[in-house]
Amino acid sequence: MKTVLITGCSSGFGLATAEYFLAQGWKVVATMRRPDACLLPVSERLRVMALDVTDAGSIAAVMAQAGPIDVLVNNAGIGLLSVIEDTEVAVMRDIFETNTIGLMAMVRAVLPQMRARRSGVIVNVTSTVTVAALPMLAVYTASKAAVEAFSASLALEVADFGIEVKVVLPGQGKTKLGENARGRMKLDFPEAYAKFARAVFARTMAGSGGTLVEDVAHGVWRAATDPDCPMFTPAGADAVAAFEASRH
Repeated sequence: MKTVLITGCSSGFGLATAEYFLAQGWKVVATMRRPDACLLPVSERLRVMALDVTDAGSIAAVMAQAGPIDVLVNNAGIGLLSVIEDTEVAVMRDIFETNTIGLMAMVRAVLPQMRARRSGVIVNVTSTVTVAALPMLAVYTASKAAVEAFSASLALEVADFGIEVKVVLPGQGKTKLGENARGRMKLDFPEAYAKFARAVFARTMAGSGGTLVEDVAHGVWRAATDPDCPMFTPAGADAVAAFEASRH
């Protein structure tokens, strides 16, 4: 029986992905900053563990307890909706620390065991904002684009060890802006951007995208289990449309 470790399982894509792998009979290590086992079905194949991907000690503790990992799904991330002129550098670093550096740290932690077994799959969840730009997401987009460039290079480093690297690009979810993004937002936009920013904010809060959490869960499953799955896979109707348009 194979084991998947998924980061960022407290809600949204991560939670749905954990549920999907459980339903397929896998062992699931579902990690969250604040673990809550009640979020997932009771199962002897499930372990819910505390993990902060920005904390080296937290990563080491999870890896020591999780056992052999066949698939790592890097889903943990934080959002930010803000015009760049009004974004503090400390906030920029915060976004990159979780979305990019934390992901790299997780990869670094799991590689020795995968390399020793000469098998494993790393699935990095990014976003189609990297192929279809949206306003007020410059820092978030940059953090996700960095992950995609990292993944392409990483794949070349680990191929000889039988390790695959895949990227899943969700579109815009139908759910409203997540709490992790709201906490970093300023609603008193600079006057020069106020009209523009309020309109963007209203559209984002409406959650008008075409991607369901189930789309992403299935996309991650395919990336993890289908040897014919391409390295970059969009997940969600709007994601597929944006991805295909970017290729023409």
